Amino acid sequence: MKSIIKHTFFGKTILIIVMAFTLQSCFVAKEYERPELAETQNLFRTDNLPTDSISMADVSWKTLFTDSYLNQYIEEGLQNNIDIRVALQQIISAEAYFKQGKAGYLPTLTAKATMTHQELARNSQFGSFFNGAIDQYELSGSLSWEADIWGKIRSNKRAFQAGYLQSVAAHQAVKTQLISSIAATYYQLLALDAQLAITEKTIATRESSVETIKALKDAGQVTQVAVDQNIAQYNNAKALQVDLEAAIFRTENTLSILLGKAPQHFERSEIDVQVIDTDLKLGVPATLLRNRPDVMAAEYGLIESFELANVARSNFYPSLTLTGSGGFQSLELDELLSANSLFATLVGGLTQPIFNQRRIKTQNEVAKAQQEQALLNFKKSLLVAGNEVSNALYTYTAETKKFEYRQNEVEALRNAESNSEELLKNGYANYLDLLTARQSELSAELNVIDSKLQQLLSVVNLYEALGGGWK
Repeated sequence: MKSIIKHTFFGKTILIIVMAFTLQSCFVAKEYERPELAETQNLFRTDNLPTDSISMADVSWKTLFTDSYLNQYIEEGLQNNIDIRVALQQIISAEAYFKQGKAGYLPTLTAKATMTHQELARNSQFGSFFNGAIDQYELSGSLSWEADIWGKIRSNKRAFQAGYLQSVAAHQAVKTQLISSIAATYYQLLALDAQLAITEKTIATRESSVETIKALKDAGQVTQVAVDQNIAQYNNAKALQVDLEAAIFRTENTLSILLGKAPQHFERSEIDVQVIDTDLKLGVPATLLRNRPDVMAAEYGLIESFELANVARSNFYPSLTLTGSGGFQSLELDELLSANSLFATLVGGLTQPIFNQRRIKTQNEVAKAQQEQALLNFKKSLLVAGNEVSNALYTYTAETKKFEYRQNEVEALRNAESNSEELLKNGYANYLDLLTARQSELSAELNVIDSKLQQLLSVVNLYEALGGGWK
């Protein structure tokens, strides 16, 4: 008799398992396909549309930036920056969820050991039989497994995976932004240094000019107004020196934050020796999908929402759950581990939601809306990327042209100042001509440095816009 029961039990178990695996092939979950984005085909606004798949973003930042100080600071920033470390912790959190998603196919297994003491009414049916009290001991385990009939577990796993990859892409985006910020801040420091050097030189020149103009006044060639105007120009340059020193102080503090350090002075080179030899290759617009971390993160967000929509849709269908429990159960502790104390239970059931206060329908509608939102964010990320690439490229071209004009302007103003000063000494020019030439020359020299800075910054911005730096 026991043999028949045993065979029947195992036969039912095998039947339920076969049914589970048979139904598991009936997936309703859709497969993700990258959407066609017609409005993002011509992302780069330029007369020379790129046809080469090679992009400037494929170049390592160690190759792009040749300044040894800058490379050292970027290396330190990647190691110590607070935002980088926060992003790493986000990856660790996402990885934990990813591992949980991969374990979705596995059954849940629990074990328990209990001792129950129950006082029964002595006049009750069981109380009189057990003399008013009963003790029961149990050592058991239970196992539960859900068959992935409609692909819900698989979609959940893929959603967790997409979430993990999105956190990785977000970390890469932080690296790209950090490298760009460190380079930009470093170049700003070099530009401020150069502007300060020019201002200090101008101060020395104007201090000498004040003495010269005083001598001319004593000789009766100019009035006190000319002396006062020269003194005013001298003090104007001194005030500019204070502004530049303050800007350098603040910029060094900004660089300290980027490097995860306390505020301090940083050693650096000069702006005149900065040369970027890398070809400014854009690559075809499609390269943004594999190079630009924020675009990749946006697509992973779309994949995650797509898979979660699969999960929400599968909740409309019945779920098949297989549950089993077994162990030892006895009224006497010393007989707990005997063969007669063994018990086992196997339950296989289909659960179909019928009425649950509209929760499943709401979840499905919300999932669809979130999927559409993720798609729009993905499209926007591509459009923003194309806009940033176009702006950076145009800025570089414009600043390169402007730099030549600025240099010509400085050379002309230097000649004007020299000639005006010579003519004034000989009584052939008005002191106002000299003051105007001097003020214009200082502004032009500062503008030349700013134009050089803008060239460097536009290359940095282009590098970031194309998604360089994180590889």
